[in-house]
Amino acid sequence: MGLTIRPATPADVAQILTFIRALAAYEREPDAVVATEEDLLRHGFGQNPYYQCLMAEWDGEMAGFALYFYDYSTWLGRPGIYLEDVFVDPPLRGLGIGKALLQRLAAIALEKDCARLKWQVLDWNEPAIEFYRGLGAEFMDTWRNVRVTGEALRRLAEGENGVRPIDQEAGEKTENSINMTETAGAQ
Repeated sequence: MGLTIRPATPADVAQILTFIRALAAYEREPDAVVATEEDLLRHGFGQNPYYQCLMAEWDGEMAGFALYFYDYSTWLGRPGIYLEDVFVDPPLRGLGIGKALLQRLAAIALEKDCARLKWQVLDWNEPAIEFYRGLGAEFMDTWRNVRVTGEALRRLAEGENGVRPIDQEAGEKTENSINMTETAGAQ
């Protein structure tokens, strides 16, 4: 039978979550996963999905996955693919499954006229770093990851971080606009 790479279906959601939890454990964050099967089903298989996923099977056994979504490069004027997670079940590593998942993603990127395929790797994950380096991946050490989550995200959205939401036309506060003169120096 060998290796099969296919798009995920709603029936794969439980397996996707199992792989996500296994990846979190490998990345030393076993308690960080709060996603549910319902979340994955709603966000990946609805009318406007936020992500897409490839499933890898080895001789009919679930072997791994690659969860990705599209982004856009303003500088290049073209879409790209962001690989959120890639995981191969440890007993099945070394069989070329991870490489096959990345090759399929690269093919999808070319089919969709994407300029690039990108992802992150933890700085201590030397096996993955060497694997990616062997594929010709470029490491962009001068860029820093930035994110706002949880309570900080709520505060920012509600204007509690010094950015006051206002309606740009009427000068009144709204949920969807900010006073650009206040934030111009924050670029």
